[in-house]
Amino acid sequence: MNRNPNLIYLDNAATSWPKPPQVAAAMTRFLEETGANPGRSGHRLSVDAARLVFETREQVARLFNAPDPLRVTFALNVTEALNLALHGLLRPGDHIITSSMEHNSVMRPLRHLEKRGVAVTVVPCSPEGFLNPANVESAIRPNTTLIALNHASNVTGTLLPVRAAGEIARRHNLLLLADVAQTAGAYPLDMQVDNIDLLAFTGHKSLYGPTGTGGLVLGTRVDESKLSALKQGGTGTRSEREEQPEFLPDKYESGTPNAVGLAGLGAGLDWIMARGVNSIRQHEMTLCRKLMGGLREISGVTVYGPRDANLRTAVISFNIAGLPPSEVGLRLDEDYGILCRVGLHCAPAAHRTLGTFPAGTVRFGLGAFNINRDIDATLAAIQQLVTDHCSHGTRRHPRLLHQPRHAD
Repeated sequence: MNRNPNLIYLDNAATSWPKPPQVAAAMTRFLEETGANPGRSGHRLSVDAARLVFETREQVARLFNAPDPLRVTFALNVTEALNLALHGLLRPGDHIITSSMEHNSVMRPLRHLEKRGVAVTVVPCSPEGFLNPANVESAIRPNTTLIALNHASNVTGTLLPVRAAGEIARRHNLLLLADVAQTAGAYPLDMQVDNIDLLAFTGHKSLYGPTGTGGLVLGTRVDESKLSALKQGGTGTRSEREEQPEFLPDKYESGTPNAVGLAGLGAGLDWIMARGVNSIRQHEMTLCRKLMGGLREISGVTVYGPRDANLRTAVISFNIAGLPPSEVGLRLDEDYGILCRVGLHCAPAAHRTLGTFPAGTVRFGLGAFNINRDIDATLAAIQQLVTDHCSHGTRRHPRLLHQPRHAD
């Protein structure tokens, strides 16, 4: 692990950093010792590469209690996985239900599909980001085929009732698609217990893998013959045919996979399983409670989302009265070495729900490598920003004068 002692990294909701040291080691080892194309040749290095990819597939299946490693399909990220599920399942005339706390990785494909004849219902959430399962059930129509929800908001960390929505989906013979970008590795997940039919995950957040990794896991209720592939091409199997293979996972994995990235993801998964998801969550929640409590004690600071840390992940959005989020984020970076994210966080629907659109918020995303000292320094920095503002008023930072209004 290479952690810069002069920086406090609070942007783990975007991408986790630092990574466990074994992640970089596994990627280097793959490049130095294997490096071949998995499944494209019969020589020993190609076989070794294919074995590594399959072992990572098995690790993903174990972490999520998926029914079969072959039903784990790898993608570049959760966005591609969500697009596979949405474009692959929905047809003109179908109806889908989602929430007002979704990321644009769901909303943009849905708005695209809406123009092509798919009906979309966005169920409103509370100003804290809570979703009432009864409102999901009441939105069901005769042509509803899918419920799509994020497991936790990337803006407030609010946990959505995925398990209850899955029970509703089963009662009405629907499928549930869960976007677990914010919870995979940071919150216990079980596809069987949580009634998840399609689980879309990313590797570069709380799974502590590199960017360029992610995937879609298919439950047993998903008929793959009705899930169209996003792309077609080489797979290394059935090369004598010009049609795409219909078996899993090859149907959805055209082209050379990111094997070096999957080596890193496998190492990240090893680290998570050794430490334990519950242990990681307990650590993050301890820091989250301290940070939320401290922010709420500072005059002029508004914290969004649930007050109860048990109802959220370690993602905290806030604003300082009289200071635009962009100014706060820049001051934290340049004056204090605290790295966070500001703006709308690619989730304008969520910010409309919170009442923070169009300016957005300042977002802190805690991770497994944050420590108490980070929280103490961050609270001191926020207090100083508030004190400076009260003493001198808003001072527009020179670097912000020519930037667009909505930093994302």
